[in-house]
Amino acid sequence: MIDAVVVREVDDPHDPAIEGFGRMQVAAYFAPETLIPARYIPQMLGDGRTGARRNFLVVAVLDGRVVGGTLFHWLADAGTGFSSFLGVERDLRGRGIARRMHDERFSVLDRAAGGRAPGVFIDVVSPTRMPPSELERERAVGTDPGQRRRAFAHLGFRQVDIRYEQPVGGPNGGPVTILDLLYCPRDPADSIPTDLVVATMQAYWSPWLGADNAHYQAEILKSRANGKPQLKLINPD
Repeated sequence: MIDAVVVREVDDPHDPAIEGFGRMQVAAYFAPETLIPARYIPQMLGDGRTGARRNFLVVAVLDGRVVGGTLFHWLADAGTGFSSFLGVERDLRGRGIARRMHDERFSVLDRAAGGRAPGVFIDVVSPTRMPPSELERERAVGTDPGQRRRAFAHLGFRQVDIRYEQPVGGPNGGPVTILDLLYCPRDPADSIPTDLVVATMQAYWSPWLGADNAHYQAEILKSRANGKPQLKLINPD
């Protein structure tokens, strides 16, 4: 059955697979309110084909049904990729679908980069910092934050050794403090330049924080490196 799964890029803003991706990601993730709603994706794909930030969607389809997908971005100002979401339908996990989408994601990023993309970032929740209520939400939908991190580690992601926060979206409009930043280098690496991490997050935050605030938040992130030019990449398990 898995051989019948088709992994493909969605480049038509009117492709019905976008709606299917939206249904899949809501069912697959314990906190769907934190995800980019599918209704915004057609505009993202339509507007994001050129320029400093390019948006892409890759889906896995089985018998006409979207069973997996990844929404991601090429950040030209930083020269890296950032993944907003990667997920697979619960009953089909552990069968190599995520790996196929991850490989296709790099192929798309290579095209956007006009060469070989050096890597891709993603942020994930930390089970040690999740409040009991959020852990219960995970259990209610049959997911495990530790297993999610192990799955990303299997794909090649490593945790960037720095305190990471999303500037908004947390309690009372404050920062989200339960996330870690992961990076999948194209070639094996034990560290990553601090400036690359900072440039990536500034580019990623700019569309929704504005250029000035994104720069300010990126400088806060840089200060947490305590002057280190390189940040360790550690096991995310």
